[in-house]
Amino acid sequence: MTDKPTIGFIGVGLMGHGMARNILQAGYPLHIKGNRNRTPVDDLVGQGAVEAESPKAMAKACDIIHICLSNSPQVEEVMRGPDGILAGMKDGLIVVDATTADPTSTLALAAELAEKGGHMVDAPLGRTPKEAEDGTLDAMVGAEDAIFEKVKPLLDCWAGNINHVGPTGNGHKMKLLMNFISMGYASLYTEAVVLGAKVGITPQQVNQVIGSSRLSNGFFETFMRYAVGRDRDAHKFSIANASKDLRYVNAMAADAGVVNVMAAAARHYFAHVDAIGQGGDYVPMLSDHVARLNGIDMAEEVEKGKT
Repeated sequence: MTDKPTIGFIGVGLMGHGMARNILQAGYPLHIKGNRNRTPVDDLVGQGAVEAESPKAMAKACDIIHICLSNSPQVEEVMRGPDGILAGMKDGLIVVDATTADPTSTLALAAELAEKGGHMVDAPLGRTPKEAEDGTLDAMVGAEDAIFEKVKPLLDCWAGNINHVGPTGNGHKMKLLMNFISMGYASLYTEAVVLGAKVGITPQQVNQVIGSSRLSNGFFETFMRYAVGRDRDAHKFSIANASKDLRYVNAMAADAGVVNVMAAAARHYFAHVDAIGQGGDYVPMLSDHVARLNGIDMAEEVEKGKT
């Protein structure tokens, strides 16, 4: 027996599997709900997790439920569906949404949860599946102070850098700002390596000069591990998800009445790749697509740079 609260986890994919595993290893009773991929579900069940038949059943059994999905429509479905969390929840339930979501949707769901005596915490993530497995993700958290203190020990299981950024909704707003910066970097680095290749500067030279200067950063290093090193797994975040996040950023800016030229421009690159059916490619692969738009093959340019 344990005096720890019972935790639910919906979405045990690339990020969610590691998060759920770290919660389980910290001694929390854990109920999980996966999707089509049985591998992470079976792995977690083998370590002691209980597979829930629906979000509704999970809400009846759990004190805190994590959600880690791809977008707001998916979150809305697991919350509002006939077999959803709101249909089965008990008074005092806390929902921690780690999805990169639309803050407008988050606030609407928070109000519906509050009407039934529950609490919404938005705690979107930064970093990659590796840090999810290591328990060292970034988390930016929107929550009432008292609720934040309740969930903080749970967040400590999977996050190494936790920032409480204000009330519910602020976590998702902050995450959109973070992803705007990172996808802006991706767009900028993409243009730089493509333009460099067109004018006789190899991708390796861009990597060496910028990587050894004050302009370097962790995202640049990850991006170049694919653009130059051709490591397909350097940054396992899909262009489709990035495109979605930039749509949310632009909608947030429109709602706030803010001129957002940079975010609008970045969105078009990602929307293009998504529209041609390549949204499953990872973010650094944007460089390949923009290279092709400009009549060059980035893999070939890398090979040329080796001579």
